[in-house]
Amino acid sequence: MSLLKPTSALILAFLVATMASTTTLAQEKLSDTYSQHTEIIQSKVLGEERSILVQLPKSYHTNPDKVYPVIYRLDGASNVPLLTAVIERLQHAQSAPEVIIVAIENTNRLRDLYPTVNQDPRGPVGLGGGGAKFLDFFERELIPLVDNKYRTHDFRVIAGASAAGVFALYALQAKPELFQAHIAYSPAVWWNHGASAKSTKEFIAKAKTLNSYVYMNIGEEGGDMRAVYDDLHQFMLANKPKNLTLVTNAFDNVAHALTSSAGIFNAYHHLFMPRAMPVQAFTGELDSITDYYARLSQQYGEQIAPPEQVIRELGYHFVFEEDDFTTAIKLFKFNIELHPKSADAYNGLAFAYERNGQYKDSLQQVNMALELSKEGDAGYDFFIQRRDRLLPLVKGTQS
Repeated sequence: MSLLKPTSALILAFLVATMASTTTLAQEKLSDTYSQHTEIIQSKVLGEERSILVQLPKSYHTNPDKVYPVIYRLDGASNVPLLTAVIERLQHAQSAPEVIIVAIENTNRLRDLYPTVNQDPRGPVGLGGGGAKFLDFFERELIPLVDNKYRTHDFRVIAGASAAGVFALYALQAKPELFQAHIAYSPAVWWNHGASAKSTKEFIAKAKTLNSYVYMNIGEEGGDMRAVYDDLHQFMLANKPKNLTLVTNAFDNVAHALTSSAGIFNAYHHLFMPRAMPVQAFTGELDSITDYYARLSQQYGEQIAPPEQVIRELGYHFVFEEDDFTTAIKLFKFNIELHPKSADAYNGLAFAYERNGQYKDSLQQVNMALELSKEGDAGYDFFIQRRDRLLPLVKGTQS
C-alpha cells in the first residue's frame, strides 16, 4: 500500500532566488500528514529547468517552530517511499529525527553525477564531467531555495547509488562542509579508470580531521568494479581521518541495482543517534553524557537534555551488569543534579545505596523521593516499601 495518497489541492506560487527562478507547483499530496511539493527551478548554473520533489514530515504543519534535517536524495522521487518507511520505523524506535526529503529528478544523469569525463572503453566514452557544475547548483541554488522556503536545520545528507554514489563521494571531497553525511550505495568508482577512487584516496590521505559520516556498500559486482571499490574501501579503513564515521557493508548476493534497498536501514541506523544514549557511549566520565546530548541536539535540530530515565537506567546497568557501585552512585547523583524535582531520580540513588549496604544514605534519598510524590503517584507505594524496609536496618546499625 502506498504511503502517499494524493488529494486535489493545487497551489501556484513563484519564488525568485539569487541564482535561480523557481516555481512551486505545490500540488499538496497529503498522505496521512505527509505533504509533497514539486519545485521547478529555472537553473542559471545548469542552464536548464530542474524538477525537485520536497516531502515534509508529519509534524511540519502542526509544529510551526520546529526545524528539520534534510536528506537530499539523488535519482528522483522513486526513492522516496522506501526512504520514508525506513526513517519512520527508526523514528518509532526513537532512533531518528523527522526529516525533510528532497528528491532531485535527473535530466542528463551521467553528465551531472560523474565529476570526470570517462575515457575507459568499458564504459560510455566521452560522457560525464559535469559533477562540479551540478554540485555548484546544489550550493548556489537548490540548498538556498530549500533553506529559505522550508524550516530546515543545518544538518544535510546527500545520498545516491552507483553514479549518484560517486557524486556523494565527490561532494565530500569538493565541499566537505556542505553535507554532514554522505551515503554512497555501490558507488561506480571504476568510472574513467578509477578516477573517483583515486581522488577520494588523495582527499582522505590529506585530511587530518573530517567531521563527517560516510556510508558505502557493495553488492555482487565483480571484476574491476569490485577491485577498485575494495581498494578504496581498504584505504579508507586504514587511513580514516579523526572524527570521520565510516560505515560499510558488503552484500555478496545482492545485485547492483538493489544495493540501495539492501543498505538503506544500516545507512540511517548508524547515522542518526538514538534519543536514549547507548551504554557503549558512556566512557565512565559524566562529560560523555553531556557531549552525547549536545551532539544529538545538533543532529536533530532541537535542544535535547539527558532524560532522567535514561541516566537512571544507565545507573542500574552498572549495578546489575558491572557490579560497579562507584560509577552507579556517580550516575544517580548526576541524575539528581539534572532532575532535582524527580522522585524517581532520588529513588535511583536510594536503590544503589541500599544495594551497597549504605542504609542511612539510602533512607535519606527515599525520604526525598517521598517528599516529591504523593499517594497514588507511580512509584509511591514502592518508595514506602523501601522506607519501611530501611528503617529497621538503619536502627540496627545504630544500636
